[in-house]
Amino acid sequence: MAKYVGALDQGTTSTRFMIFDHSGTVAGVDQKEHEQIFPKPGWVEHNPLEIWERSQEVIRGALQKAGCSASDLAAVGITNQRETTVVWEKSTGKPVHNAIVWQDTRTDTICNELAKDGGQDRFRAKVGLPLATYFSGPKVRWILDNVPGAREKAERGEILFGNIDAWLIWNLTGGPDGGQHVTDVTNASRTMLMNLETLDWDEEILGILGVPRAMLPTIRSSSQVYGDARGDLAGIPVSGDLGDQQAALFGQTCFAVGEAKNTYGTGNFLLLNTGNKPIQSKSGLLTTLAYKIGDQPATYCLEGSIAITGALVQWLRDNLGLIKNSSDIEALAATVDDNGGAYFVPAFSGLFAPYWKSDARGVIAGLTRYVNKGHIARAALEATAWQTREVVDAMNADSGVTLTSLRVDGGMVYDELLMQFQSDVLGVPVVRPKVAETTSLGAAYAAGYAVGFWSKEEELRANWGVDHTWEPKMAAAERDKEYHFWKKAVTRTFDWVEN
Repeated sequence: MAKYVGALDQGTTSTRFMIFDHSGTVAGVDQKEHEQIFPKPGWVEHNPLEIWERSQEVIRGALQKAGCSASDLAAVGITNQRETTVVWEKSTGKPVHNAIVWQDTRTDTICNELAKDGGQDRFRAKVGLPLATYFSGPKVRWILDNVPGAREKAERGEILFGNIDAWLIWNLTGGPDGGQHVTDVTNASRTMLMNLETLDWDEEILGILGVPRAMLPTIRSSSQVYGDARGDLAGIPVSGDLGDQQAALFGQTCFAVGEAKNTYGTGNFLLLNTGNKPIQSKSGLLTTLAYKIGDQPATYCLEGSIAITGALVQWLRDNLGLIKNSSDIEALAATVDDNGGAYFVPAFSGLFAPYWKSDARGVIAGLTRYVNKGHIARAALEATAWQTREVVDAMNADSGVTLTSLRVDGGMVYDELLMQFQSDVLGVPVVRPKVAETTSLGAAYAAGYAVGFWSKEEELRANWGVDHTWEPKMAAAERDKEYHFWKKAVTRTFDWVEN
């Protein structure tokens, strides 16, 4: 009898395979980074073949580290960077272009053209999303318009599109030799092409964007068997698929209406479970799918997406050489007592929630001769907390429910200074679970649920436990003053790019 479930977690900067036992404990993990490609300012690409190669390497590595074989796995789930767009040849598996990453802003002209008729919220009632460079639909359109021969091949059904999840599932289940071309509702809801009510591709929007239906994957539930794996995982059911943020919501067991989590990764993503009906945001949030289990009704959520959080720490490391390792940021920030009056708004690829301004660019405001590298490091960490505060304010306004505590996960939640500051600026407790890498765990849960490895939600809830809680310590007056200056700094990023 199988003892474990595997999760292939394909993120913006790295890929890992994690193996969990029935209690949700990690039995093995392997992780590898992949190249970040920046062809032009605002453009971000990945090599899909490198990502598939890394995926195979970490599957082998994790199995070895766990001391088990593929036959010990009951199932495998996929979770992925969501809006990153891959278009590839059906017969060869060769991408027609590098993957265009969710942070990429090259589609701003396409989005502006689409907004001329109906504004930024032209499709929002149907898809829950504003017109923004973030989403996959305009990226597919760009590839079809700019790669010679791509549109003709798409019309003939010779090339396929998917977010990274669809690319991985297709390759895992055989690739050119019978690979399953599927996605789940959570990933489909990030394309700007899926209707929230029907959970199917929207013919009108496909026509307006010029995306042939023949290249699109079949939309399935987040937890069901899509096919059996080949290769290193031969014969194992591939039975879970969730976009990374929805996977973290699932891994945090936020199954009840009003439960929320915040993931601290390359960007930050705060999701609130709103139940079986989509709630349209009036405050700059996204209406999106939370998950769909088998043939049960879909669960929806509100999401606040922040483009740059952990990526700002990487930028300080890689572009400025301010730190040697990302983990050094906390020690550098701790060399000073406050930000020295400096505020860092990392609008490197525009501003996401709640502003949705693709013409914004990053600023450091409030600089004086007093400010040193410790203040810059602290301002960078504080930027993550302030951006989260803006999203929480929007969520409280939209949902009518005031957040009473925040469940957190992701790589940055081990930064004590940041987590304390997060609690301070929200004025509520911040709670880290025992397994902070809940993205992989959520994908494993969805996969295991589909094959009966876990049979009910109560089993998953029982696995969740508190590791640490931070309580707010900052005085309200101090919080309000700091927030005022943060908001002021944000306005300085607006309208920087002029078309």
